[in-house]
Amino acid sequence: MKNRLSKLFSTFFYLGYFPFAPGTVGTIAAVPVYYYLLSGLPIAEYLAFAAAFSLFSVWVSNPAKDIFGREDPGQVVIDEVCGYFVAMALIPPTALNMAAAFLVFRALDIVKPPPARQSERLPGGWGIVADDIVSGIFTNIVLQIFVRLF
Repeated sequence: MKNRLSKLFSTFFYLGYFPFAPGTVGTIAAVPVYYYLLSGLPIAEYLAFAAAFSLFSVWVSNPAKDIFGREDPGQVVIDEVCGYFVAMALIPPTALNMAAAFLVFRALDIVKPPPARQSERLPGGWGIVADDIVSGIFTNIVLQIFVRLF
């Protein structure tokens, strides 16, 4: 039962089994979840949710290493969802901002600038999720600048 629940949530309802670019698919799925369920929350509630979701992501990703037999299994995409939620913190939920967050986050998640790459060495679910949180933070910084300039 524990493995089934870990698979369900760590693959973000099995989207991680998509045959190509599962991380991108997971991030795409995060966009409407963010817009329809989270964008209207007061900031304190949004930040509390993002923190709780990050911890939940670590928790469900931890057994995924054993289930899928890899340190950072491609099927685990809840980390991308988590990273996107971090990227959108304090950002107005416009179509342009959400699209920019998607593009910048995916680019940073693929490139993994320091310390994102180094954070993958953390143990268990922390190593799976931390690089996406770092990429989400970097994306948020880029978007904060973008929103203020344009």
